[in-house]
Amino acid sequence: MLKNLIHPKKLLLSKWTAAIPENKEKHFMVIKVIEPEIEGGPVEQVVIEAVMSKRQKTIHWRSLTNGLEWKQGWI
Repeated sequence: MLKNLIHPKKLLLSKWTAAIPENKEKHFMVIKVIEPEIEGGPVEQVVIEAVMSKRQKTIHWRSLTNGLEWKQGWI
């Protein structure tokens, strides 16, 4: 399995390309890193926004490490 190497502290404003676009949405940007409820806890979720439609969704940030699902940058 392909794996994207990323650190959760570097996610904000990072750009991603969906390997299998849905609803013609291919390019996304991380617009928010959701801070953990417990201070000092690990980041678990981020909000990504489709560039064309501006539709937002919350995902687990580790899903971005799956190279079969996401490509780093806008390809």
